[in-house]
Amino acid sequence: MATDSIASTLVFEPIPAGELDEIRAAGVDEAGNRLTPQPDPGGGNPLRCCLRETRPGEQVLLIAYAPPGTAGAYAERGPVFVHAEPCGGYATPHRYPPGLSHRQQVVRAYDQDGQIADGILAGDGEQALAVIQQLLARPDVALVHLRNVGYGCYNFTVRPG
Repeated sequence: MATDSIASTLVFEPIPAGELDEIRAAGVDEAGNRLTPQPDPGGGNPLRCCLRETRPGEQVLLIAYAPPGTAGAYAERGPVFVHAEPCGGYATPHRYPPGLSHRQQVVRAYDQDGQIADGILAGDGEQALAVIQQLLARPDVALVHLRNVGYGCYNFTVRPG
C-alpha cells in the first residue's frame, strides 16, 4: 500500500488476545451465548483476532462483542468472527491490515466521550487509510472503528500512534 508511511503513525488494533482468552475460558461470549466452534465452509469472513479473512474450513467462533471507545446509546454489541483457538494475533499493528485492504469499509469516528463524531464510506484500504488520517487529525476524534458496509459489524479499531 502506497501510504504505509502514514499508517506507521497509527495503531491498528484487533480484539485483544487477553479478552479473547477470557471469553474462550468462560465458554460464553459477552452476551452469555455459549461458544460453539464451527468450520467456516466458504471462507472470506473477517477475523477480528488476526485481521485477515477466514480460509475455507477454518474453525471459528461467532461471538457477541462490544468494541472499545463507545458509550451510552453508541455502546454497541455485535457479532464478530474469531479463531476458535488462540492464534498469533495481528503482527503488524502500524500497518493497515493487508488481509482486509480489498474490503469496502465504513470508517466511523468516535469522540472522547464515546459518541459518534462522523462516518465515511471508503472503497478499499487505500481510501480508508486516507479517511482515517483525516478523521484522527480532528481534535474531536479520539479513535475510529472500521466496520463492514452490509451488516455494520465491527472489524477493528485505529488510534493515533
